[in-house]
Amino acid sequence: MAKAKTKSKVKNEIYAWEGTNKKGQTTRGEMAAASPDVVKAELRKQGIVPKKGKIKKKSGGLFAPRQQPITTKDIAIFSRQLATMMKAGVPMVQAFDIVGQGHSNPSMSKLIMQVKVDIEAGGTLASALSQHPAYFDELFVSLVDAGEQSGALETLLEKVATYKEKSEALKNKIKKAMTYPIAVLVVAVVVSAILLIFVVPTFAEMFAGFGAELPAFTLFVVGMSDLLVDNIWIFIAVIGGTIYGLKQAKLRSKAYREFLDRLALKLPAVGLLTTNAAIARFSRTLATMFAAGVPLVEAMVSVAGAAGNSVYKKAILQVRDDIASGTTLQVSLSQNKELFPNMLIQMVGIGEESGALDEMLDKVADYYEEAVDDAVDNLTAMLEPLIMAFLAVVIGGLVIAMYLPIFKMGEVV
Repeated sequence: MAKAKTKSKVKNEIYAWEGTNKKGQTTRGEMAAASPDVVKAELRKQGIVPKKGKIKKKSGGLFAPRQQPITTKDIAIFSRQLATMMKAGVPMVQAFDIVGQGHSNPSMSKLIMQVKVDIEAGGTLASALSQHPAYFDELFVSLVDAGEQSGALETLLEKVATYKEKSEALKNKIKKAMTYPIAVLVVAVVVSAILLIFVVPTFAEMFAGFGAELPAFTLFVVGMSDLLVDNIWIFIAVIGGTIYGLKQAKLRSKAYREFLDRLALKLPAVGLLTTNAAIARFSRTLATMFAAGVPLVEAMVSVAGAAGNSVYKKAILQVRDDIASGTTLQVSLSQNKELFPNMLIQMVGIGEESGALDEMLDKVADYYEEAVDDAVDNLTAMLEPLIMAFLAVVIGGLVIAMYLPIFKMGEVV
């Protein structure tokens, strides 16, 4: 009876190497490989003679420097660099070496070298990227796969790079709109807590020696201070537990996520920003997929995932079902005018009639990305006076409450 052989997957490590190239120059770099012998063999293939004792596994011990996280911006830069290299005629493996060794983020360099090893083992670029779904999503892999199958990988990599750069820019605009008010509110809460915990009790002790009756507003603030000081750890636990609970609910509860997405579309000012961002993502993603030659029905799955809002995701999947049953994209979008604006519907119709759907969608994406810019500026302009008023009421109210008894004493004197 024959025994089945199980092939164990060899784990690649990152090795730092130093060697001499064909010109006699010293060169250094890093490489993902199963052993130092594999590194030596690979370097000799590249015309590099490794120096004795200069191939060392990178340290990952307790006191090793903390790994720098890989961001969406890193992936966008990698896509642009790889597209440029391949368009210039640089072989793919060599392009990975150049991009990987020149990257400023060590974690990204390691990822690039791991992808390179998979390609050298005989895999396609799409299959190698698909081994790292945390960094290369289904949309990215689908576009690369389409490029490899059509023989236009350089062109598709450029489209992927442009898509990633536009998506990152859009995300940063939305973050910009949210960061300022959140930061101001956090500072207001921290300052108020410091006043209530440290400053108000000092005034309360001073007022106790006066023997006079304190104003109602001052008594209210002193009562708040006593409550916070006596139950400080309970307040911290409640706030921390609430934040943790909301985060977990968002991660685990589909109904809660849908509720937040619906709420985001209905809030004043924020709703317009969310809608414009969703339409921009929809248009940009669909334009990129369609230009890559991905069939419309298949593309809609990736487009729905990139929408960034569960309400739009459901609507896009419904559009996919309509297209699969023979309906045109324009007709399907026009059945849900609450989510898809008339401009998008008309431009899609023109694109379908002229055979330039990807160009029309790109124009729509450009328009709504500019609309997001305007919405961010309007939201910031609207929030600034509201935030100033909030700070004046909260911080100013605490200060006035403490000085009211002093003013009354002055009047009596």
